[in-house]
Amino acid sequence: MLSASPRRGPLHRPTAPLGPGGTALPHNRLCGSQVRASLGRGLGASQSGEEGGDAGPSLKARDPRSLDTGRRRREARPIRLPSPKPPGLPWAATASAWPPGPHSSPGRTTACSCGWSGRAARRSWSCSCCRRGASPPGRKQRTGRVPETSREGTERKTSDILVTTHLQGLSVVPPITDLDTLPEALSPSPSWATWKEGLPLTIAAGCEDDLPANMRFHEEKRLDFEWTLKAGTLETVLKRVYTLLGSWNRLEDFDHIFWGQKSTLSEKVRQRWQDDELFGYQFLNGTNPMLLRRCTSLPSRLVLPSGMEELRAQLEEELQDSSLFEADFILLDGIPANVIRGEKQYLAAPLVMLKMDTSGKLLPMVIQIQPPSSSSPTPPLFLPSDPPLAWLLAKSWVRNSDFQLHQLQYHLLNTHLLAEVIAVATMRCLPGLHPVFKLLIPHIHYTMEINTRARTQLISEGGIFEKAVSTGGGGHVHVLRRALAQLTYCSLCPPNDLAERGLLGTPGALYACDALRLWEITARYVEGIIHLFYRGDDVVRGDAELQAWCREITEVGLCQAQNRGFPISFQSQNQLCHFLTMCVFTCTAQHGAINQGQACLQMTITWHLGRRQPDMVPLGHHKEKYFSDPKAKSVLNQFQTDLENLEREITDRNEQLDLPYEYLKPSLIENSVTI
Repeated sequence: MLSASPRRGPLHRPTAPLGPGGTALPHNRLCGSQVRASLGRGLGASQSGEEGGDAGPSLKARDPRSLDTGRRRREARPIRLPSPKPPGLPWAATASAWPPGPHSSPGRTTACSCGWSGRAARRSWSCSCCRRGASPPGRKQRTGRVPETSREGTERKTSDILVTTHLQGLSVVPPITDLDTLPEALSPSPSWATWKEGLPLTIAAGCEDDLPANMRFHEEKRLDFEWTLKAGTLETVLKRVYTLLGSWNRLEDFDHIFWGQKSTLSEKVRQRWQDDELFGYQFLNGTNPMLLRRCTSLPSRLVLPSGMEELRAQLEEELQDSSLFEADFILLDGIPANVIRGEKQYLAAPLVMLKMDTSGKLLPMVIQIQPPSSSSPTPPLFLPSDPPLAWLLAKSWVRNSDFQLHQLQYHLLNTHLLAEVIAVATMRCLPGLHPVFKLLIPHIHYTMEINTRARTQLISEGGIFEKAVSTGGGGHVHVLRRALAQLTYCSLCPPNDLAERGLLGTPGALYACDALRLWEITARYVEGIIHLFYRGDDVVRGDAELQAWCREITEVGLCQAQNRGFPISFQSQNQLCHFLTMCVFTCTAQHGAINQGQACLQMTITWHLGRRQPDMVPLGHHKEKYFSDPKAKSVLNQFQTDLENLEREITDRNEQLDLPYEYLKPSLIENSVTI
């Protein structure tokens, strides 16, 4: 949890948290953008919708062209790609499990009494005009009808409710709580933008005010987000003023800043932060459990000078026993360091070798701060037998480097930016009636706004990263580009990732254990929903909207990620279910595991962005009724039951542990990336 850089930002901005020893603690929770998926609460209105869909008697939809675009930053360049549309029909999924409507026949040109005609594809929805189906992915039509009921696979009742446009004036749209459909004209298809070259695409929004209303924070969340940030900033200023009254001459003096927001876990960490046992434990179950791997050979960068034959023998022995582990931060090698208030910062790219003893404790054996170079072919090594402060300093540099990769690679890129790609592609490619849209929409709630706020407040020019973090000032962009080159599809799926890192069955690996259980539970839920609507592999292959969504994520949003294992099409039910499980897991459990570990570390950003949100919706308990089919509701109920059972298992286990692992308790996992 420690960072070795002593630099702090100005008083008027949130500063880097300081821990014992003058070292900066991991901090800076990430803000990312968020989908306003409470579709029945606002339906395009500004932030006047209330919880549970009990909005006022009328909701005024905003014309998307009326949104203010003057504040867009030059670097957020919209990419005007046409919304993907399947061939043959202007909107319909060309293969899905819904039976044809009453005036549709697969493969034949059909006409509806409402005047629409088109060539119906096999087992497609039937009419875009009278709303017996979904709308074009582009959501371009200006009138539509909001179904009173919209059960999947059945004929739908409709009501002639006019959708608001700038030409027709304002119409009254009653609130919808059974969200079988999204009034498409109220939710214009978002555009892609390039935040930084070589990184995943983002939604085209220069600031949160540029987002469509249905992607914004509700007023309650907005006020809480902004006011708690101000309160945390005030706490930081008070601590700064208090500590300026005297100098810090001992490590114990840093206890003066450990007041305010606290937790049981943070207190234990404060008391034991110097222990080797806790240092090793954090690689398995801390804020960043994603870097540790079991060794199959000694790393090539580990150069042992003469006189260290005993260390080499110990390493070889642990290697033979399959109890040797490594954490390599080579990604940071050569990254330009920040300059804060005129003072040069520094970055390390350490290598840590650890062993697991017979009691299951993971203990460090040796630390190399920098890899070999022409100027230092045999870099110094630090050992537990070194003088205590030298060994503590080496571990502090490791924690500093761990913070950089945790925040940028595993938090920002692998959860926030990936969730945004999924969110934008979903809104662009899938109509509101599509089962994959219904499956994903609760898990992309608020994602677009939180990410937009991050790009304008946290990782922007003059933002918090530039003010207080060693990789700020441009280095963070280099880290993200390197990390994207390493981002593979398998690395986002715990069964594959943990197997590749050799951590399956590792004693004491609580993150690994809980992540696998949550993956299994999520996979059963996804399979249960998908098998209701896709009765065979041929149906999956024939769904043009689904295939367009897949390509949009891999080829567009993730910048040609097919070379890193991401699919460009779905050929089977199993392949589709695996990909959707990855999407849901990333937006929920994985973000929870990475995000919650920052909580309550005494400083503004880490506490504010890591705390439990007052409007938090736990995994699987979204309030909106996206599916009306009783079988789909039964699948969701079973998902909730499985999560409750896992909650009890984790609670019982944690009662036996000195350091309980709670980051993947289902009740603490947010249903989407909202903070």
